[in-house]
Amino acid sequence: MSTPSPALPDSARCPCGSGDIFGDCCGPVLRQERRAGTAQALMRSRYTAFAVRDLEHLLASWHPRTRPPREELAGSLAQDVRWLRLEVLATAQGGPFDDTGTVEFVAISKSEQGRQEQHEVSRFVREDGSWYYVDGDT
Repeated sequence: MSTPSPALPDSARCPCGSGDIFGDCCGPVLRQERRAGTAQALMRSRYTAFAVRDLEHLLASWHPRTRPPREELAGSLAQDVRWLRLEVLATAQGGPFDDTGTVEFVAISKSEQGRQEQHEVSRFVREDGSWYYVDGDT
């Protein structure tokens, strides 16, 4: 079970950039109160999980076939990275009636190495009604 996101009240703007508040956007997905309805919604919740360092959501939303070991992912979350902005560039399929989808995005962050942009086309699959991140091309 996912732990509540520290220091991010439901009334705060959601880090995913949707314009909604956390409690109406990614918060319930991270807390496992509801499933992401689309591949894009899952991708946004995963961005938010990186921003608030929610290891449990990242592991649960990563397809078991491609999921990294817990220790490896925990190590990447421990790095001093501040996630600044998410820009969704395109989606293909990934809707409520699809079983696969892709989301192209740019995630902008800042670390001791300076400002960085991660441009990725992520692949998602829906199994038993839940969306999972499979992998992506950067």
